[in-house]
Amino acid sequence: MGKHIAPFDNRNEPVIGINDDTTPLCYFNPVKLASGEQYSYQLNEYESAVVLAGGTCDITVDGEIFSNIGKRASVWDGDPAAVYVPAGSQATITCVSENADVLIAGGRYEPEENSEKLTPFAIQPEDTDKVQYGSDDTKTHRKIKHILGQKNADQRGRLLVSELFTVGAGGWSGFPPHKHDEERPPQETRYEEVYQFRFNPGHGFGAQFLYEHEDDYGPVYHVRTGSVIAIDKGYHPSVAAPGYEMYYFTIIVGEKSKSLVQYFDPHHEYQVHTIPGIKDMVAKFK
Repeated sequence: MGKHIAPFDNRNEPVIGINDDTTPLCYFNPVKLASGEQYSYQLNEYESAVVLAGGTCDITVDGEIFSNIGKRASVWDGDPAAVYVPAGSQATITCVSENADVLIAGGRYEPEENSEKLTPFAIQPEDTDKVQYGSDDTKTHRKIKHILGQKNADQRGRLLVSELFTVGAGGWSGFPPHKHDEERPPQETRYEEVYQFRFNPGHGFGAQFLYEHEDDYGPVYHVRTGSVIAIDKGYHPSVAAPGYEMYYFTIIVGEKSKSLVQYFDPHHEYQVHTIPGIKDMVAKFK
């Protein structure tokens, strides 16, 4: 049930690759480039998004050029920019700033018969769909920046990509605990999920919980900047240590549905009705 990949230098090779043994619906490759360097890829069975965590790049998809994507120095400085890459398309990323911190998020996708062909498009910082919820009192204050979500649902397949932040120093995320590992609408839809964590300051840390049944125990992982968590099933709340802001990049891929429906741990579901704004957060994923 799930796994933790400790931070390491992946040398621009996928951390979560094609047909991963835990989350085969997901793909994740963090890429680092210096000025003038290029990185090219083609994923025949996965749609993807090229997200600029920091720096600026020109991104070419099947000959169409998207220039000067990305305007921030890091994830802590402004909103994300990205380019959507349809499954089977050839993408080339060229760094035009001093360096670039690029996050390639992918999701398995086979278009339905007779469906319209998807085309590449840019998501600029102002296109980010934002939601903020929780409170300092409940230790659940969180901000979400949806890059691929319901705002552009008609332009993508089943790939959802977001940036999530704990607001303030420390606190809980993914709370109340929820899961999305069964296809049983309208209660729940099946999605696999991959996170990459970062902390501010960078030496901060947190914990990722995983448990399959509301009355069971599961593993707890010590996560630091660069940690990757892959989740195929179960409830999965996380927490940042006091004094540290936590960010995580999320790749959420549906098996059948374009709409994520979360099922909350019955022991804690009542807090959906007491934590400020959480219903708005849930609605943004549908």
